[in-house]
Amino acid sequence: MIKHREIEVGKEIHDSGGNVPKNSGRVPGLRDVVSVERATATKARESWHVLGIMSEFFEASERLAQIRPAVSIFGSARIPPGDPRYEKAELIARKLSDAGFSVISGGGPGIMEAANKGAYEGPSPSVGLNIELPHEQASNAYQNISVFFRHFFPRKVAFVKFTSAYVVLPGGYGTLDELFEALTLVQTNKSRKMPIILVGSDYWQGLVDWIHAQPLAQGLVSPGDPGLLQIIDDPQAIVDAIFDFYQHEGFTQSPGEREQILNL
Repeated sequence: MIKHREIEVGKEIHDSGGNVPKNSGRVPGLRDVVSVERATATKARESWHVLGIMSEFFEASERLAQIRPAVSIFGSARIPPGDPRYEKAELIARKLSDAGFSVISGGGPGIMEAANKGAYEGPSPSVGLNIELPHEQASNAYQNISVFFRHFFPRKVAFVKFTSAYVVLPGGYGTLDELFEALTLVQTNKSRKMPIILVGSDYWQGLVDWIHAQPLAQGLVSPGDPGLLQIIDDPQAIVDAIFDFYQHEGFTQSPGEREQILNL
């Protein structure tokens, strides 16, 4: 029979020299490894950090409350103007804006800029959820509504909370993170089911094939999970697919769906 040693967390036990003895049977607390004054300052700074995150949630909710229905467009910051993918993102966003959708992007360059530019030239709001990063991220000039974040967490919630569909163009780790975040929330019923559309069959088909060949084949996702993704390359077909999805339900969130968003 395996015997487990009891471990106390945070109870300060010191030797005669004021230090925590080795093998004391517990995990050291913050005040064991730094001075009391420094520990207090660290805790205060962490508390202010939490308040800063809360303020970002509050500002996003206040600024974006009236933008629905909206579509979030994701894609690489590294795709320049003149690239066919940039031009396609701009056209998709313009068609969505003309159809009455606000367009939400990450507010930066590349595909994000193309999405904001297309929407900015249309009648519906162009929204940028800007993030402070050491490199790559600089706000583009095509935003009717700009919200600035220091933290990824409240920014991700804003993408989910206010959108009715996701349109995902080619991108790197950040785009893949946003894509799989959306898939996970829909798959686990933490957000309402909605269209998740991949643009660029030459870029995304390999990923979709891998999902069928590996996670699905090994029973690591449910049989219906790959169907959460659609690959559509034609801009007008993307708009039509979103309307078709909501043809019977409408774009207004039900009370249950609003409760889902509150429990992300």
